[in-house]
Amino acid sequence: MTGFQIRAMLNIWGVIMYLRLPWITSQAGLILTYVIIFMSIIVTTITATSVSAISTNGKVYSGGTYFMISRSLGPELGAPIGLLFAFANAIACALHTVGFSEIVRDLLKVRHAHNMVDDVNDVRIIGAITVVILLCITFAGMAWEAKVCSSSPILFFIAIMLSLINYFVGTVIPPNTEKESVGFFGYRGDIFVENLLPSYRGPNGYFFRLFAIFFPAATGILSGVNICGDLKDPTGGIPKGTLLAILWTTLSYLLISVTCASSVVRDASGSLNDSLALNSSIHCSGLGCKLGWNFDQCEQNNTCSFGLANHFQILAIVSGSAHLITIGIFAATLSSALGFLVSAPKIFQCLCKDNIYPYIGFFGKGYGKNNEPLRGYCLMFCIAMAFILIGDLNTIAPVISNFFLCSYGLINFSTFHASITKSPGWRPEYHYYSPWTSLFGSILSFLLMFLFTWWAALITFCIVLFLLGYVSYTKPKVNWGTSYQAGFYNMALSFSMSLTGVEDHVKNFRPQCLVLTGPPNVRPALVDFVGTFTKNISLMICGNIIMEDEKSSFPQHSTDMLVDWLNQRKVRSFYTSFTADSLKEGAHDLMQASGLGKLKPNTLVLGYKMNWQECKPESLQDYVNTISNAFDSSYGIAILRMMDGLDVTDNLHSAGVYISDEGSDEQVRSVFQTKQGRKSIDIYWISDDGGLTLLVPYLLTRRNRWKKCKLRVFILGDQETMKEDRKDMKMLLKRFRLEIEDVVIITDVDKPPLAKNLQRYEETIAPFRLYEEQAGGEVHELKRLSPWKVSDKDLEAIKPKIERTLRLNEIIKKNSIHAALVVISLPVPDVTCPSSLYMSWLDALSYGIHCPALLIRGNQENVMTFYCQ
Repeated sequence: MTGFQIRAMLNIWGVIMYLRLPWITSQAGLILTYVIIFMSIIVTTITATSVSAISTNGKVYSGGTYFMISRSLGPELGAPIGLLFAFANAIACALHTVGFSEIVRDLLKVRHAHNMVDDVNDVRIIGAITVVILLCITFAGMAWEAKVCSSSPILFFIAIMLSLINYFVGTVIPPNTEKESVGFFGYRGDIFVENLLPSYRGPNGYFFRLFAIFFPAATGILSGVNICGDLKDPTGGIPKGTLLAILWTTLSYLLISVTCASSVVRDASGSLNDSLALNSSIHCSGLGCKLGWNFDQCEQNNTCSFGLANHFQILAIVSGSAHLITIGIFAATLSSALGFLVSAPKIFQCLCKDNIYPYIGFFGKGYGKNNEPLRGYCLMFCIAMAFILIGDLNTIAPVISNFFLCSYGLINFSTFHASITKSPGWRPEYHYYSPWTSLFGSILSFLLMFLFTWWAALITFCIVLFLLGYVSYTKPKVNWGTSYQAGFYNMALSFSMSLTGVEDHVKNFRPQCLVLTGPPNVRPALVDFVGTFTKNISLMICGNIIMEDEKSSFPQHSTDMLVDWLNQRKVRSFYTSFTADSLKEGAHDLMQASGLGKLKPNTLVLGYKMNWQECKPESLQDYVNTISNAFDSSYGIAILRMMDGLDVTDNLHSAGVYISDEGSDEQVRSVFQTKQGRKSIDIYWISDDGGLTLLVPYLLTRRNRWKKCKLRVFILGDQETMKEDRKDMKMLLKRFRLEIEDVVIITDVDKPPLAKNLQRYEETIAPFRLYEEQAGGEVHELKRLSPWKVSDKDLEAIKPKIERTLRLNEIIKKNSIHAALVVISLPVPDVTCPSSLYMSWLDALSYGIHCPALLIRGNQENVMTFYCQ
């Protein structure tokens, strides 16, 4: 028999076995007492197998129960249960201390024939003194405690075994008259039959209350796990030791219960004068009468002081020597109390070290070479003292049952969840467990919580949910490889695979965006804008195309750093980087390779190239070619322009590169992080693109920051048909179920633009002009070598569109002066259109708009429908 097994048995055996098991047998009857014992053992045995599986799936350190749950289920559930389990251990210390105090009180009462104060206050006084002595022992350190409760466990164990042997021997010794007067008659069939069925009495007289009072007798199974950091071989010792401890303690409970039920009557007066041998003329009834005793009077008056139902120290009465039982009770209660007082701070210290909750780290500080949590001992001492002052064993026991059942339920669920997710890292050395058995144990534990004390179970669950919510909100930076992570992976994989078999439908269209942000922290406005209308409804991928010549300037940990930046900004987006020779090549590869199955981008989002006039012509050509390739790949295109640009590199205190530790943490606020108030979102729907131009603004208005904004739609039309066009458009938009505030028909777009605007445009394109009189006859050759150059022929071909665009820009600046966002249909680049000419076209369309301007165009596939199928 190993030291671990002995320690587990000492913590299972305790005050309930000695002082409450015979009383529970009298109340519930032998049959239901066996039901209580077996149901308790079912819970604890299943929990023991679950503990064995978890503890053999890697080294378990100090703080065993909390360590196991938190490293298996994660900090969200592990931390609340660790807190509750430490609390439960402190209360268990109080329970066994109160049991010890009851015995000492009764001994003093017999010796001095009176109480110090009264029954309850005597228990409080003795309990307070006892727990102070236990605290002093723990302050001596684990090494010294090991002598009191490691070399001494052998002495405690021997004392308990002698007391049990003494009891069983006492049951076969013929009783004398004094023992008969208190209800012990030896083994008799009529007593056994009488005690088979329940006889509930008093406020605790119902099945589940008795079950709750008994259950702490089965809760010492995790005592060794709680200090497994001090064990030499927790992997091998925990499974075998725990299961054997359950086996032998269960056998002792069953034997004590059946021997009591077979030899002791429920009610006895304790008076020798009630013997029929002395009063043969007295008429009586009941079982006592058959046994030669008249207990009728005390039964009818409810004044019986002895018997199974009335006296808690039946084992002392039945045994050969009451002194050995008293020694056994002292050994069981003190060893359990000391064990729980040591376990609770160890669990709490581990929780404190993980920094899951604020303000508790103070109690986790360790002292000495064994890192003893002395402050934790003081905290648990205070909790134990508070419950000792209750002074009633029957009140404390159900409270402990509630907390332990919650812990056992979570431990079993941990094993079930770790097994069912089939993580490759789940490889326990202990194989004799079943995930479905663990699930059953978890459900049974939670069910019993509510059956014992529904309001206490409800409070416990509320506490767990509150603590869980706190951890979920704060998201502590820990990564323990939990089964929840494995479960999320399995769910994501399963759902992604199931989507592949579903055909696309227009009603389920979502703008899934590939956003060319570069490092996201460099263009926060672009990230915020796309994140606003994609968050929780569609896919967003931030793509960073790293040029080959810039590759060396990006730190190795840049990806993790930028993902952290996105998380801090609460943007739900993936991040991916890609090395390429050019923007066009990188964007093309990202569009082809990004996504998974149906979770694949369908819209490319870029920032407007503010430096298109100053940059290298090759860079300009690369930018426009990227837009053309996106259209060729059937992507929608969105280009965001802001007056001050999107790049905030100058605002980030970076050390010579785009990304640095400081830059990644610094959060630059953008206009899209503020509430927009009662402004408008103006949509200039110049050409039908399938509806993407309308859908994105609508999605924006579903967000809190934009919900007060009104949508206004501007379309081109004729003066003569303006009313009809407006009516038809309103009807169409209503059928699309879009809440449009107003529809405006633009009838003067064909008017010539202002001369100053036309002059500005000509100045903008001038550096890219290819004058034929200077080029001579080599125009075609120069165009081939410099495709961004603009010939007179190119200008003449696009002149009507440019004039119309300049005029439209004037209308936009006039009508949308109070808008929060302007959305404009994006022109499609022609194959023969030079890149500089196309960029001047976009510049003419969006120049001078005070608010963010979104140039957007779908891929001509319908993204909205007014049909129900």
